[in-house]
Amino acid sequence: MKSNFEQIKADVKRLNAQGVNLLNAIRDEQFPEQMEQHFTNTLKKNYQEFKKGLPVFKSAYQPWYSEAVAVVKILLPLRHSDFVRLYEKPKGRKEITRENYVVEDYLSDTVIIAGFDKKVVAGPDAAIPAFEQQYNIIGAILSTIDSTLLDIRREIQAGLLDAELDKAALLAKNKQFRAAGVIAGIVLENTLNRLANAGN
Repeated sequence: MKSNFEQIKADVKRLNAQGVNLLNAIRDEQFPEQMEQHFTNTLKKNYQEFKKGLPVFKSAYQPWYSEAVAVVKILLPLRHSDFVRLYEKPKGRKEITRENYVVEDYLSDTVIIAGFDKKVVAGPDAAIPAFEQQYNIIGAILSTIDSTLLDIRREIQAGLLDAELDKAALLAKNKQFRAAGVIAGIVLENTLNRLANAGN
């Protein structure tokens, strides 16, 4: 069981690292000059080398989202609907604004213009805050992963113990007291061992 939890932790770390690359990719796609200036002048790094390592947001996002949304549903269920809302076009949306522009709009190259001067009201750069929020939700999972996995482990163990005690109760009901006592004794011994190990 421990190896499964370690794998989950590794998967969340990988999703977080991929999220950083995607965030840099979408920023670079929308604001290449500012990114180049930031890397060259502020960070004193080779912007062209950095750019070579970036994914293409539109092709790399969907696999990331598919895995990330499943992880959020399991490990941070209270934020699952927020995570999905930042991606999906709202069903009842009457108009597209910068405030309700989502990642799905970005993937379909949605640009809203208005007025005689054809001013852009909402365009691809409006998806950056939505993706940043998705990335931050994965970051929140990463920062609480140990306690979350511990809670999951405890729930699983409690469920298994309850199932064993239910078996013992059924055996006792059928007057198989010795077998019921053995099962109850094993459950008690396992619980005491776990409590003793937790204290060390």
